[in-house]
This record gives sequence, C-alpha cells and structure tokens, in this order.
Amino acid sequence: MNEAPETKGTTGLIGDVLSHVSNLVRKEVDLARAEVSENVTRAGVAVGMLAGALVVALVALNVLAAALVSAIAELGLDAGWAALIVGGALAIIAFVMVSKGISDLKLSSLAPNRTVKNVKRDAVAVKETM
Repeated sequence: MNEAPETKGTTGLIGDVLSHVSNLVRKEVDLARAEVSENVTRAGVAVGMLAGALVVALVALNVLAAALVSAIAELGLDAGWAALIVGGALAIIAFVMVSKGISDLKLSSLAPNRTVKNVKRDAVAVKETM
C-alpha cells in the first residue's frame, strides 16, 4: 500500500507535498467562499435595516409636520405637543437604525478575516516543514 517515508523517492515526496498543498488551497477557497457568503447575507440585512430606517424616518417627518400644523392651528399645544413627542421618538428610532446599518456595512466587517488568518497560519506551517 503506502511505502514507508524512508523508502519513498523524491518524486513521491514532492507528489505528497503537492497533494497536501492542493487540498489545503481547496479547503481555504471553500472557507473563503462560505465566509464571503455569510458576510453578504449580513450586508443584505444591513441594507434592510437602512430601508426600514428610511420608512420610519418618513413616518417621523409626517408626524412632526402634523405636530407643527396642530400646534400652530390650536395654540393650545396639547395635541400638538403629544404628536411632537411621538415624532421625536420615531426620529430617534430611525437614527439608531441608520447608525446600526452603516456600521454593519463597513468594508472591514465584510472581509473574510478567518480565511486570512488561516492562510497565514498555513503559510507558516508550510515554511516550517520545508
């Protein structure tokens, strides 16, 4: 079956090394593909958060506009101030959603960090064996 390491020729050893390197590269490419796919999914969720923030911001602007109209029309300030408080709360929610979405879309969070770390570790291991 397999020859003992002492009896393998140089060609056999080189073949083994090339086979191991080929398998290693294939596995690292598979890992990179999986990690990029995961990061793209996360980016999609972040884009969804930004779209949701846009809808909430538009609602907040509508409520704030209604609050201003109500405050000016009534001058009693009861209903207007209530709408102003609701509009302000919606604006805060939209701000938090936009902040989260933008931070999730930064390029550093999309990079395949685990794959880079593994490739560096593998390169060191290959250097040590040669």
